[in-house]
Amino acid sequence: MTSPFRHVALIGKYQASGARCGERDSVMEGIASFLESRGCKVYVEQPRGDDEPAQALPTGDRYEALTVEQIGQQCDLGLVVGGDGTMLGIGRQLAAFGIPLIGINRGRLGFITDIPLDNFQATLIPMLAGEYEEDHRSLMHAQVMRDGAVVFDALAMNDVVVNRGATSGMVELRVSVGKHFVANQRADGLIIASPTGSTAYALSAGGPLLHPAVPGWVLVPIAPHTLSNRPVLLPDADEIVIELVGGRDASANFDMQSLASLAIGDRVVVRRSDFRVRFLHPRGWSYFDTLRKKLHWNEGGS
Repeated sequence: MTSPFRHVALIGKYQASGARCGERDSVMEGIASFLESRGCKVYVEQPRGDDEPAQALPTGDRYEALTVEQIGQQCDLGLVVGGDGTMLGIGRQLAAFGIPLIGINRGRLGFITDIPLDNFQATLIPMLAGEYEEDHRSLMHAQVMRDGAVVFDALAMNDVVVNRGATSGMVELRVSVGKHFVANQRADGLIIASPTGSTAYALSAGGPLLHPAVPGWVLVPIAPHTLSNRPVLLPDADEIVIELVGGRDASANFDMQSLASLAIGDRVVVRRSDFRVRFLHPRGWSYFDTLRKKLHWNEGGS
């Protein structure tokens, strides 16, 4: 059966065991051949600069390499092979194009790359034929403001984190939500997490799990000085402002993949992005199935 997805971008890190530059990745080659057998034209991501992760598939003359922008413009599906970090990076870049993404897990947990590598063919056959569940995930648009000017601008799918320096004490942060002052907080840091990011750093810091359909964010302090300072669930329509009032060597992290150093008086402004990431899952997929599997709930039960 011919796939309704005619132009598919295969994206992922090159992980051939013991491979040298130019050697083939048998897993990625196998996935590419499978896609071709389903009637798909396969493309790969064009390798980027030295400061970016190496991409998965040496193309030779067989697969055309496209930039991320070209993938967004020319492809109707992105198949991402790797861990959640790989999906976070490409998801932010492709969100503006509205291209749907399917994740094959080649990492560890795999909350958003949720198809097992050892069963990808059986899972993908009905999906490529149009049998799937669609899941939209919100993005955060964050800016670092200094003296009224934007000095750093980034999107985040998981979280925006303001952290103390590695060798310094607590930071003092002034937090506002919408037009309302919330509190001055002293802590090791503060996390603003989306529903997608509620299973990441925010969970480790004691935050709640947030279903992806909830239009909200969770504000989670990291080791707060005041024990009554607890996680707060917020509507994602509100702008959140975190001002650095005190502390040395503080920084702001965006999905733990980009970093901005902060000076006293800097303001980290977080708003809901205009873009969302489109994920496709196997028919019958459930967020709760993912939680049970990845967090090992009910182990030993019936």
